[in-house]
Amino acid sequence: MATFHAPDGTRLAYHQVGEGDPLICLPGGPMQASAYLDDLGGLSEHRSLVLLDLRGTGESAVPADPASYRCDRLVDDVEALRVHLGLDRIDLLGHSASAALALLYAARHLDRIGRLALINPSPRVVGLEITDSDRRQVAELRRGEAWFPDAFAALKRIWSGDATAADWTAIAPFTYGRWDAASQAHLAQEASQKNTDAAAIYYSAGALDPEATRLALARLQAPVLLVGGEYDVALPPKCAAEYAGLFRQAELAVQPSGGHYPWLDNPEWFVQTLTEFLH
Repeated sequence: MATFHAPDGTRLAYHQVGEGDPLICLPGGPMQASAYLDDLGGLSEHRSLVLLDLRGTGESAVPADPASYRCDRLVDDVEALRVHLGLDRIDLLGHSASAALALLYAARHLDRIGRLALINPSPRVVGLEITDSDRRQVAELRRGEAWFPDAFAALKRIWSGDATAADWTAIAPFTYGRWDAASQAHLAQEASQKNTDAAAIYYSAGALDPEATRLALARLQAPVLLVGGEYDVALPPKCAAEYAGLFRQAELAVQPSGGHYPWLDNPEWFVQTLTEFLH
C-alpha cells in the first residue's frame, strides 16, 4: 500500500499489483474498497494495476467533508493520483459505478487520457435509459438455472415497486455469470468493503449532468473499450452497444455467459480482451 494526499488534505491509499505500465483502476459499489477487484483475473501479469481506495473506503482516510463523496468531486482525487505518479497521461479503468468517476474525469481532462476501459459501466452518468423490458430479456436467459424461480419473482417485485430488502438479496445470482461458491464468497465480502453512507452521497444532487458529459465525451480522442456481459441485467448488451456509440473511438466486447464481474466469470477472456486493447 502507498499513500498520497488529495487537494483537501485527505490521505488516500492505493495498492499496486503487478509489473509493467500503470493502469489506474477505480472500484465501483459505489464506494467499495478496491480489494474486490483483486488482480482483475490475472491482468496484473500484463500491467501494473494501481487500485485506488476512494476516500472513506479501504485504507483511505475519511474526509472532513462528507459532501466530498459526491462522484464529481472525486475527480480531483484521481487527478491528484496522476500527479503523484508523475504521469502525463493515464490509462484508466472504471468498473460499474466508478464509470461515472472515470467518465467525469475524462470529460474534465480530455488530454490526460491514454486509453479508457469501462467495465460493465453504470449508464447513469450519460443518462442512458434501460427499461425493465431490456432487463427482463437478459434475465430470461437464465431460466434454466435452479435459482431462477425465486430470483425472478424477486426481480418482478422490484419492477412493480413492491420490493423488500430480501428481494434485493434474492436477485444476487443475476449479477454473476455463474452462481457458484466463488461468486457467493465474492458477494459475501461486499458488506464489509462498502461505505454505505458514502454510497448514498456518491450520486447525490448536482453530481451528474448527463447532457454536458455527453457533449464533452464526444470530443474525447482516446480509444475506449466498453466491456459488457451477455447476462448482465445492469447493462444489457443492446444498451451496452448504444453506450459505446457515444464515443469517437469505442470498441464493444460482450463476454459470452458473462455477468457484472467479467474477471470472475471468465478470467482468461477478460485478460485477453483487456491486454489486446491496452497494448
